[in-house]
Amino acid sequence: MRREADEPLVFGGSTSPRLTEAICRELDAPVGANETMRFPDGNLFVRVLENVRGRSVFIVQSTVFPTNASFMELLFWIDALKRASADSVTAVVPYFSYAKGDKKDEPRVSIRARVCADAIEAAGVDRVVTMDLHAPQIQGFFRVPVDDLYGEAALCEAIGGEELAAPVVVAPDAGSVKRVRRFARRLRAPLAIADKERAGHDQQVVEHGLLGDVKGKDAVIVDDFTVSGATLFEAARELMAQGARSVRAAVTHGVFGPGCMEALEASPVECLYCTDTIETQPEPHGRKVQVVSVAPLFAEAIRRIDRRESISSLFPS
Repeated sequence: MRREADEPLVFGGSTSPRLTEAICRELDAPVGANETMRFPDGNLFVRVLENVRGRSVFIVQSTVFPTNASFMELLFWIDALKRASADSVTAVVPYFSYAKGDKKDEPRVSIRARVCADAIEAAGVDRVVTMDLHAPQIQGFFRVPVDDLYGEAALCEAIGGEELAAPVVVAPDAGSVKRVRRFARRLRAPLAIADKERAGHDQQVVEHGLLGDVKGKDAVIVDDFTVSGATLFEAARELMAQGARSVRAAVTHGVFGPGCMEALEASPVECLYCTDTIETQPEPHGRKVQVVSVAPLFAEAIRRIDRRESISSLFPS
């Protein structure tokens, strides 16, 4: 039998309180006592309110809304826990901001994801747990272990509950085919690809095409995240023009920037599934949004890390 003092401690940052509480319910453990303060000049102050000496500690913090302040808060939590003599600190980052900045694809630009990885390591983290990284190679930016969990099981369970008569899973671009193919296998549905091209960084899609047959079928567009919804909604209109009977969308991370809910309401998308990795969106969810919890998956990952058990076995190929 393990002593209570050997059990992991789970703390929540200011951007993930509800997810942290849900994770702790799954673990049948209390949320670690802590506090975050914001001073008038914009400075952040974090404080751990219980003893963590010699303990295995997990800090849950999505880094978005506000992105930069949330990321700095994560660094401060890691530092505070290490200075409080925690035996190990695992950063549970449900949504890893700056993940799109994974390469130098233009002259004189920063590889932002690498800068973030370096900063997290410099703060003293021992391990990172995240979900559906936009670019899986970001795991290689770290010299500490990184567990990239998949949200597909929870999303597919919700979609499967609708018992669609003739589903077809749609990748929004060629780069997402590998991820989307896993959805297609789970839903036992064919795969189609919506080919897109962007002119710049303004989220506007300037060209759209479709590879695959969607006529008379219930299309499900799958992506890792959406901010403006432009890619999803343009793809939905193209799918309807190609004869799809209905269109739904599923994203792991519902970033949902300003104006996204209004655009969703005006789009042909009947339902947009997302997980609860983000809970600080600037606008409330619209009626078409259905949130699926991934707290059980994060809780199981924490349990397995603490017991030194396999994480990969959670995702059989």
